[in-house]
Amino acid sequence: MAAKPSLRIESNHLQSVDLKTYVLDTNVLLHDPNALMAFNEHRVVIPMTVLEELDDIKDRRDKTVSREARIAINLIEKVVEGASPSELQAGVEIPGSSVTGPCGTLSIFPDQTLPESGDVPYLSVNEAHCNDNRIINVALTLQANAPNQRVCLVTKDINMRIKAKGSGLSHVEDYRRDKVLDDIDLLARGYHKVEGDFWSGISEVETIREADVTLYRVPRDVLPDAYPHQFIIDEHEFIACVARFDSDYLYLRVEDRHHLMNRQFWGLKPRNLEQAIAMSLLADPNLDMTVLTGPAGSGKTLLALAYGLHAILEAGKYSKLIVARSTPPMAEDIGFLPGTEEEKMAPWLAAFDDNLEILHGGDESASSSIDYVKQRANIQFKSLNFMRGRSFNNAYIIIDEAQSLTQFQLKSIISRVGADSKIVVLGNLAQIDNKYISPLSSGLTYLVEKSKLYAHAGIVTIGGIVRSRLAAFAEEQL
Repeated sequence: MAAKPSLRIESNHLQSVDLKTYVLDTNVLLHDPNALMAFNEHRVVIPMTVLEELDDIKDRRDKTVSREARIAINLIEKVVEGASPSELQAGVEIPGSSVTGPCGTLSIFPDQTLPESGDVPYLSVNEAHCNDNRIINVALTLQANAPNQRVCLVTKDINMRIKAKGSGLSHVEDYRRDKVLDDIDLLARGYHKVEGDFWSGISEVETIREADVTLYRVPRDVLPDAYPHQFIIDEHEFIACVARFDSDYLYLRVEDRHHLMNRQFWGLKPRNLEQAIAMSLLADPNLDMTVLTGPAGSGKTLLALAYGLHAILEAGKYSKLIVARSTPPMAEDIGFLPGTEEEKMAPWLAAFDDNLEILHGGDESASSSIDYVKQRANIQFKSLNFMRGRSFNNAYIIIDEAQSLTQFQLKSIISRVGADSKIVVLGNLAQIDNKYISPLSSGLTYLVEKSKLYAHAGIVTIGGIVRSRLAAFAEEQL
């Protein structure tokens, strides 16, 4: 019987009994290729099975996950470069920074040497899910070898977490570094409703004139959690927008409700106040990004598309309209389908054609109008899998179905936005297709919370189903 592998921690600064051991599943590194750096001074263990899975994934045609796999592999290689086999198993120090300090150690666990029997309640590796079981077995081994230390398996796979607990592993966790909220109900909505009369709660106000805009300066403690471009609404039809703030004051721009509700883009008017707020943010020339969240049928796509057509064809602000979304795993072979990229993407971007039909449904020849608009507005349909590495200048960009993207994926897409461009990110956190993403860990949630304080971004959650009464029933009751 082979001897049980164990990890020997030899670094002097890692002798504390408070140090923890984290065993990482493959999906954690695909979700965040920089996850190695997320565990502070503690020990990170990567089973050999995880490396084998990363090696297999890096060559897949699905560019979304293959890129993340390659980044994770390259980071691991940088950490372990030059280490001997014994050092690799004992633990190699992860380079830290002057800010974060030491980042603990990284070890590679040779799980192929685990015995098939013994005192540890190993899971069988002769089944369809043998890789998951091998990774769980590594955590069980480390727990048996160090019963007084905390050994934790970190995985995005819910069923794997249940299996690990059922097998006797004391500590199992989801990967939480990308979670910016404890409860999705706390997600910033882009507006704040005040009970009663807003001005009745203000003891101090000063009027300031800047260029052609009048601002009202009020104490910051009136709304201590306010952020730029947040709308303030009371029960007496008062509406204001936070133009900016400092440590002591908020600077509010009072909005005309009639003007908001009667704004038009490409013949489209808002049907509720939240849509009106969204249209105001879309039209703001100082905003480089607008994030629209809300349930299906709330008008996110229609508003984004209508403003894009207005901005390109009527205002001449941009030279092209790019519509993009991530294709599901079954579509990873899109590059091998016949036709242009637009033709290949047609099944996944049919919603935009539907919305173009809504905007031009009253035309004498709707299909001809749609074709004409597509050509004049230079509308391009893209797969997010093929957007990385490119730069988009003087473009109006719509990212659809962003709720199923990770923080890392959204960051890599937004970083492609070039000069004189605007990006609109759309998503419904109730319709996440990625099995490893929840509303709390979605890249869309992360983007909303991180960008709300950015002076050149605006966010709003559009409530109210305006598609139809049946759509409202399905969204709210079924």
